[in-house]
Amino acid sequence: MNSLKSLTIVCLMLITWSLSGQDVILKKNHEMIQCKIKEIGLDEVKYILPDHPSDLLFSIDKDFIIKVVLENGQELEFKKAMTDPENYKENRKNAIKLDFMSPVTGNTTFAYEHSLRPGRSVEGTVGIIGLGANIDERNAGGAFLKFGYKFIKDPDFYLRGMRYAHILKGSYLKPEIAFGIYGANYTDWRYEYSYYDQWGNWIYVEPQRLRETVVSGTIQLVIGKQWVFDNVFLVDMHGGIGYGFSTSSNDYYESGYHFGYTIAPSEFPMSFSAGLKIGYLFK
Repeated sequence: MNSLKSLTIVCLMLITWSLSGQDVILKKNHEMIQCKIKEIGLDEVKYILPDHPSDLLFSIDKDFIIKVVLENGQELEFKKAMTDPENYKENRKNAIKLDFMSPVTGNTTFAYEHSLRPGRSVEGTVGIIGLGANIDERNAGGAFLKFGYKFIKDPDFYLRGMRYAHILKGSYLKPEIAFGIYGANYTDWRYEYSYYDQWGNWIYVEPQRLRETVVSGTIQLVIGKQWVFDNVFLVDMHGGIGYGFSTSSNDYYESGYHFGYTIAPSEFPMSFSAGLKIGYLFK
């Protein structure tokens, strides 16, 4: 409905312009100003009105304007510096990242981020479980995937001409889903017991080492901040909280670290994550 209304207003504006032979300013509140434009500056448009003295000059902030149609038919559109993609042409909009601490926690994790537009980007992550330290001698092997959509924070107050220092830089909120599957050894303590035999000797039976396949997943809200240096190198620090699940039948590993996130026991199915990524930017 709003699109149809805007189209109708633009058509009426063009009809009015063709009949009057004047310049027309279309404001964001859909008001039209028929005038003679005298100057288009960096921040405002100056014009005179036909029913007023020619030496009386009016002005309007460009942030209030959708477009200007000049008497010769030329159209000019205006965008905020903060969200105008033209202001970020020199920025590298893709990044490959490594979770810096992941190898010492039993996996190696890579991420790819792509900027969609100022203030928005998408990020995909893959973790190779087992490519790293062998935690608790579990000999884990598998992988997990994550996908998130980033909302990069813009300023609480705008100043004229303000823009992002870099299109991928700043604090952000990222809704994220994750899914993982891996095999790992675990100790089944139910098989541990001891007793005295008929001759009075103490006998100890060690717990069994078993292996199982675990499927896990999370839905989280991730909060972080990303720094970009010289349009080449970045650092991304983040933490997340949400809901998670695990199919582990072992009480000890049902909760705990799942190589990319931590999941609480099923009675309280919360999940947590944190990390520090370093990365390289490219076009």
